[in-house]
Amino acid sequence: MAIPLIIVESPAKAKTISKFLGGKAVVESSIGHIRDLPSSADEIPDAYKKKPWARTGVNVEDGFEPLYVVPAEKKAQVKKLKDLLAGASELYLATDEDREGEAIAWHLNEVLKPKVPVRRMVFHEITEKAIKHAIAHPRGIDDKLVEAQEARRILDRLYGYEVSPVLWRKIAPRLSAGRVQSVATRLIVERERLRLAFKSGSYYGLTATVTPVVAEAAIAAEVVEVFGRRIATSKDFDAGTGALSEAAKKAEVLRLSAALADAVKDALSPDMKPAIAVTDVVKKPFTQKPYAPFITSSLQQEAARKLRFTAQRTMRTAQRLYENGFITYMRTDSTTLSTEALTAARSQVESLFGPEYLPAEPRVYTKQAKGAQEAHEAIRPAGEVFRTPESVKDQLEEDQWKLYDLIWKRTVASQMKDASGERTQIRMAAELAGSPSIAYQAADRPAGPERAVLTASGKVLTFPGFLRAYVEGTDDPEAELEDQEKLLPPLAQGDRLRALAVEAKEHTTQPPFRFTEASLVKELEDRGIGRPSTYASIIQTIQDRGYVFKKGGALVPTLTAFAVTNLLETHFGELVDYAFTAKMEDDLDLVSSGDKKSRPWLSQFFFGDAGPRPIEKHEARPEGARPGPSTPAPLDKVGLHAKIGDGVADIDPRGICAIPIGATADGDPVVARVGRYGPYVQIGDSERRANLPTELPLDELTVEKALDLLSQSASSNRSVGTDPATGLPVFVKVGRFGPYIQVGEPVLDAKGKRKKDAPPPRMASLWPGMRPETLTYEQALQLLQFPKVLGKHPETGAEVIASDGQYGPYVYMMTGDGKREARSLTGHDQLRDLTLDEAVALLAQPRVFGRRGASAGTSLGVSPVTSKAVMVKKGQFGVYVTDGEVNATVPNGKDPTALTLEEALELIALREEKLREQGRDPRAEAQARSGARPVKKKAKPAVAAGDDDDAAPKAKAPAKAKAPAKAKAPAKAKATTDDAAPAKAAGKAKAPAKAKAKAPAKKRA
Repeated sequence: MAIPLIIVESPAKAKTISKFLGGKAVVESSIGHIRDLPSSADEIPDAYKKKPWARTGVNVEDGFEPLYVVPAEKKAQVKKLKDLLAGASELYLATDEDREGEAIAWHLNEVLKPKVPVRRMVFHEITEKAIKHAIAHPRGIDDKLVEAQEARRILDRLYGYEVSPVLWRKIAPRLSAGRVQSVATRLIVERERLRLAFKSGSYYGLTATVTPVVAEAAIAAEVVEVFGRRIATSKDFDAGTGALSEAAKKAEVLRLSAALADAVKDALSPDMKPAIAVTDVVKKPFTQKPYAPFITSSLQQEAARKLRFTAQRTMRTAQRLYENGFITYMRTDSTTLSTEALTAARSQVESLFGPEYLPAEPRVYTKQAKGAQEAHEAIRPAGEVFRTPESVKDQLEEDQWKLYDLIWKRTVASQMKDASGERTQIRMAAELAGSPSIAYQAADRPAGPERAVLTASGKVLTFPGFLRAYVEGTDDPEAELEDQEKLLPPLAQGDRLRALAVEAKEHTTQPPFRFTEASLVKELEDRGIGRPSTYASIIQTIQDRGYVFKKGGALVPTLTAFAVTNLLETHFGELVDYAFTAKMEDDLDLVSSGDKKSRPWLSQFFFGDAGPRPIEKHEARPEGARPGPSTPAPLDKVGLHAKIGDGVADIDPRGICAIPIGATADGDPVVARVGRYGPYVQIGDSERRANLPTELPLDELTVEKALDLLSQSASSNRSVGTDPATGLPVFVKVGRFGPYIQVGEPVLDAKGKRKKDAPPPRMASLWPGMRPETLTYEQALQLLQFPKVLGKHPETGAEVIASDGQYGPYVYMMTGDGKREARSLTGHDQLRDLTLDEAVALLAQPRVFGRRGASAGTSLGVSPVTSKAVMVKKGQFGVYVTDGEVNATVPNGKDPTALTLEEALELIALREEKLREQGRDPRAEAQARSGARPVKKKAKPAVAAGDDDDAAPKAKAPAKAKAPAKAKAPAKAKATTDDAAPAKAAGKAKAPAKAKAKAPAKKRA
């Protein structure tokens, strides 16, 4: 007997739903999108390859029809779904209820061509009740959502494929531009520009500890005024000059010098016994409302603050929780809670905290983020009864439990009463007249009354309300309640006090903080740029593209980011204009709501007022054309294609890629530049240049630092002698990762390129304290001693070898089972002098694992998933990290010695996610290989495509400055003609009436 087929996106989701339905339906996953625009030239069917628009996969000459293909890696899954459908009684398309999910459902319908009734099944949580309700109440495919997703997909493809080749030609290969990623990069670059322009100012402040004369009770106070003038604080300084701002000068704000601060400090000191009295006491009641339940962006921000999760880590963990039935759908813009959720939350408030914490009526949060889509709820615990964090602790991995705990607390707190209390502000006056202190007669003492004004503030909670459950920025509300209060003794006007201690402290104004992931998400959301469901992927993209790297938790722009932003701002300003980008988001939301048609809007964006016409290659401007900004005509008038074509020849690559650093003592300019092979520093237009480390913040690239790098580079390729073992010359060189020596030169072929099968020259990094310009032949020979065989192990007979590795010096030997037993050395001095006996003693010691600075074969810490050591290793294909089950490559440019445990776990989790997208379970595979009994793990679903997926074509940049259309993509299996056809937006698909209903229409007529 035939039974229904239910198709979801991910294997984990399919597995959870199958448990609820038993054998009453077959549940299978599509493993994400099954059809998309071509990602390479080889995916374009032969019938379309010669079309001028084929490179983009969008027929811009005929209604912006997308060319969809089934990628080679998805064909097997499509065949499996077709085979299952052949024996099914009906088809339920149960993908997520958002733009991406609706589009996946439409593509499944188009590709599978079902001959049985088709129903669109939607739900916001994966519980038995929700799934059975969704089956009983299906609907049709939402054409408006499909059209909105398709419009975004086409827009991002056209943007990326038009603009990215400009970056290849004018800056460096393999760069990318994207509708949201380029604007996000600009935000980070602009913040760094503010930091670079910032001038710090110094000032002194005074604090005091005082106590009432009649009762000993220490009060922390701040001296805010002296000699009748307010004391300057950081807000009174001009960021561009480091001096007091004009407004502060006009208000006669007093900037305390060291001498004057010390003078006032001495005058206020207990020894001077200044007369201090209360002049005013102000008490004000306050109430504090609970926060709304989480939406996608607020969850990312709070998980970053409380749990130190990246946006990607938060969304990956939330996805697992959703798919396994613990929370509702995690991509939502709505703060609304369903009636069922309100009842569940209120019930837990009353049972766990008491009826006094429960408001008379449910709290309703109706504010939605800009551009909110669909009728989703806020993110909350799933089900009619919320499971407490403690009750599910044994069912969840560590990250999952932490995030569930956060969501549960926020949801429950949202239905609790306000916190209330009282704030107290006390002002005190201290008479300084008659102080015998000599220092008090400071030269810069201003005229005015010899009096200081001090303030102290207090806060008392009269009712903690929701703070019993949730305090923003902390994971322990009960402990945090103590910090919510700052008690002051009862004081009244005229009460006398005495000083216990006084401190003068110098302060320096600080530049604007760099963005963190959390603050960038908030900035994008506030500006209406992008949508919360895409923020995590955008932040990851700008890091993957090499525009941003992390320093601590801060996002730091690379020199390449500066160059790309300079180019886009100067020549294509609207593409990175904040208001223009936000307006595009608004337009796309209008498409989603059905208030705007996508095709005319796309035509206006791409072609401008002139409308659709045959597209041409962007040819170079004739010789003699003067470089400068492109045509001032607005983008919405001339269109993207013409704007790019007109502007490319105007771009001066050298000027765009130059960032002034300062000047030498002789007045020669020192300039940082971005070249085709990476960033470098140069003296004017001379040949004096040196490579720059990829992850060097621009504010650390001083003239002194640049000259030091140039000095090292000048010594590069200098011969220091001959290697006695080979007779080859020994060169000292400086590369992207620092100075090193090299024996001989690479073997080249007839074309002057390095032979692939020839062994590379032997290399060794310089030790700390060695400099390329002063390296001697004897030092070079010392470096070439390693790896050095110290002798044979007295028990095993294995060779004991001392070596200098990528993570520092170490000693190792091979064990009987072919594994390497290694121990770190304390430094290069120990490496140089190490004896066999010392090495044997080291190898006999147990391994010591450190949190940072991994050495070869050592660990960063313990994985919360496997309970095994997280190792940093070097394999056949480079450096990688592993938790004993999943291996993840350390990205190029990332210093492995600076990896933290958290960063390693993030790399491992991203790798696991990618493998699960492909339908694999890497942990089960690892356990099977080791012979262990497989442990059931919660699979990660395929991640839906987000904005900027087409930030750059997957084509290689031309070796020379050729037209970008000629770039070739890496080869993939060709798509057959059956797998591709120009497809219009989804036709109107109605929910079938019971068993006799028809499938949704394949295309719009």
